[in-house]
Amino acid sequence: MIRIAAVGDIHLGEDARGQLRPALENLASHADVLLLAGDLTRHGSLDEARVVADEFAGLAVPIVAVLGNHDHHSDAADPIAAMLEETGITVLEGTATTLQIGGRTLGVAGAKGFGGGFAGKCASRFGEREMKAFVEHTMETAGRLREALMSLDTDFTVALTHYAPINGTLHGEPPEIYPFLGSYLLCEPIDEKQADLAIHGHAHYGCEQGVTPGGVRVRNVAQPVIRAAYATYVLAPETVNA
Repeated sequence: MIRIAAVGDIHLGEDARGQLRPALENLASHADVLLLAGDLTRHGSLDEARVVADEFAGLAVPIVAVLGNHDHHSDAADPIAAMLEETGITVLEGTATTLQIGGRTLGVAGAKGFGGGFAGKCASRFGEREMKAFVEHTMETAGRLREALMSLDTDFTVALTHYAPINGTLHGEPPEIYPFLGSYLLCEPIDEKQADLAIHGHAHYGCEQGVTPGGVRVRNVAQPVIRAAYATYVLAPETVNA
């Protein structure tokens, strides 16, 4: 089996230095890999990213991350990703990585994602240039997620995003903001690939568990939802999508 620890929306700043680290010291006893579902910083500054890098440095398990909207706020997403990569964190954006864990392979495909809404209540690529640009960005990131997922040939496959691929994990959020929390376009490649698990964050007032129309289990690991340093999920041949 493969034990997956996951958390998102930790929003670290300088005043949070050292607060998360004690809960991570024994991570290898509970998990084989750690997935970070974006919004690692508060305002996307390099100083905040340095706190993140230091907090997760040297852990005894591989770490895979995507960035979130907060990490993009200061237009420094590329330098932040480079800094995290230097620390040993694999940062995905429309890309995938394969991990060898206990004789089995785990493929993680990641993308930030974007908003747009869900089937029947979603934005359309029509009208003003600004609206079309909004929807086109979602289409682009969903397309890149699809390419990353389809590139994997592994025993288990996980889709890692910041924005939600379904509205089932948004219950608790005001319905009026659902279009800004995720998009059904992210869900389509997850179902097409029949991934074993989908992980996201972003929805602080949502719920943890949901499922795609195609039966893939989805977990919202925003820290305000899981109320812990991380949540752990198990993938095993007899319990895929656990």
